[in-house]
Amino acid sequence: MKLIAAPARLSTVSATFDAEFKARLHWSADTDAAIEQRVADILADVRKQGDAAVLEYTRRFDGLAAESMAQLELTQEDFKQAFDSLPAAQRDALRAAADRVRSYHEAQKKASGESWSYRDADGTLLGQKVTPLDRVGIYVPGGKAAYPSSLLMNAIPAHVAGVGEIIMVVPTPAKGSVATGGAGGEAATQGERNVLVLAAAHVAGVTRAFTIGGAQAVAALAYGTETVPAVDKITGPGNAYVAAAKRRVFGTVGIDMIAGPSEILVLADGTTPPDWVAMDLFSQAEHDELAQSILLCPDAAYIDAVQREIDRLLPTMPRAQIIAASLNGRGALIHTRDMEEACAISNRIAPEHLEVSSRDPHRWEPLLKHAGAIFLGAFTSESLGDYCAGPNHVLPTSGTARFSSPLGVYDFQKRSSLIEVSEQGAQVLGPIAAELAYGEGLQAHAQAAEMRLRRAG
Repeated sequence: MKLIAAPARLSTVSATFDAEFKARLHWSADTDAAIEQRVADILADVRKQGDAAVLEYTRRFDGLAAESMAQLELTQEDFKQAFDSLPAAQRDALRAAADRVRSYHEAQKKASGESWSYRDADGTLLGQKVTPLDRVGIYVPGGKAAYPSSLLMNAIPAHVAGVGEIIMVVPTPAKGSVATGGAGGEAATQGERNVLVLAAAHVAGVTRAFTIGGAQAVAALAYGTETVPAVDKITGPGNAYVAAAKRRVFGTVGIDMIAGPSEILVLADGTTPPDWVAMDLFSQAEHDELAQSILLCPDAAYIDAVQREIDRLLPTMPRAQIIAASLNGRGALIHTRDMEEACAISNRIAPEHLEVSSRDPHRWEPLLKHAGAIFLGAFTSESLGDYCAGPNHVLPTSGTARFSSPLGVYDFQKRSSLIEVSEQGAQVLGPIAAELAYGEGLQAHAQAAEMRLRRAG
């Protein structure tokens, strides 16, 4: 039977557009109750039993039998050997991507990540002190679903921020384990280590790494065990168990975000080759069945051309089944009145990835307020941003770009206010503070300010 990918065809002039549009965007972030309970149990076990619980869950879920956490710890030599074992082309690609990601985040730090202060007319010093976090944990998906690019995007900005220690956890499930979707079997002493991930750890400057995953890895990072040091913040993507665990440990540690399915929105004026746009829609659809790919365009004939390219190219894709399920379930080709309306709809969606595939993208960029990353021009495919353009590919999803930002140097720093009030400044500020404190009924606050006032005579 022929595989068909038929994204919903919508038009903004239709009376039913709003309802159809909202239905297409809908995605529930609710976590299955069974997952939540299982995660809660795992977190409690690791918090109470430490290494022993991590070892047991790693044996149970990843099929790795280890007598101690030392057997699950990767070394700098492991990273170096993995890097050296790669073909020259892969080594060069890793270095080039890392250099560009590092350069971008160094510029970001200079622009927004430095301490500052000033003195006002009465000599009072006011400012902000920016300091890096001491230790962060990075969760990197492992085994067959391995993402060295994700490691670069999480570790490098932490390194640029000045974080003292970067602790990586990466599951390396044995074949046939629960984590790989198998039916279980004999426990192994070493799972499926991805050489590119280990090589990326070498390039990105990871301090320590453990071959553990799932909620138990998040718990180990959040609470610390006899072997795994507790961190200040956990970043990086994972499955539903990892997301639920990150949500639960927030407050004990910081987290980056709870990511939903991947998204791409293409604003097209009809001047880009339609096969380019079709492949860009595929680039997100191939992630999983819940990923969302949307095209907004004022040219109906061009939308027809993109659909023809979808039909032509789909059979050539190794992940065709996933692409088709994603486009059929959540994809949309939307005919708009004009590009201005397309921009307005894009702002309503607040997509993770936004491509402005037009002849003059800078004409439309000022109209775009909400997006995780904006890719300007026909030659700027989203995939370049995923791997090597430089800006971070960890982006807000599910409309959270309305109030959230990409992962960056600022996520690995914290800010402390600096206040040094001079004697003269205390005479100016004291009466103001005292008046407001008395109004709030906080006499000690008021008197603390008044004690610093010069007494007449």
